[in-house]
Amino acid sequence: MNNPLHESLWKQFGASMDMLENAITLCPDEHWNTEKNFWYIAYHSLFWLDYYLSVEPAGFTPPAPFTLSEFDPSGALPDRTYSREELLNYLHASREKCRQLLTSYQDELLTQRWINEYKNFSLFEMMLYNMRRVQHHTAQLITLLRKETGHAPGWVSQTRHNI
Repeated sequence: MNNPLHESLWKQFGASMDMLENAITLCPDEHWNTEKNFWYIAYHSLFWLDYYLSVEPAGFTPPAPFTLSEFDPSGALPDRTYSREELLNYLHASREKCRQLLTSYQDELLTQRWINEYKNFSLFEMMLYNMRRVQHHTAQLITLLRKETGHAPGWVSQTRHNI
């Protein structure tokens, strides 16, 4: 990729995903499935990360074993607790989806629209919005880890993954 804007966006969006991965990895087993819902906050972040990386949101379907439960207006949790491994796999798939979006839609990022019932953004703005959501939920997880364990992952300045 020879586009400095896309490379910078990748480095920073990737850093957000790296921080989420670090939080998921660092969570002790005894804190994964408690009333604090660490696993669910991580899943919620990953579901919406995936959805907002979809160029055509109307056709969005998460990969198995995940469902469309996040679209439930009552706020119902998924039918089961997802494992750390399942969520890390989901994160890796979303990272690749992000990479593909940035490399395949270079010229379209500023002009193509991302439209659903509530939003009408350029793909570029959706990338920024999505990155902010990942950062928000990662901060929640880091705060939980710090309160519950006294340990939390550090800051990531740029992703370690190449585009």
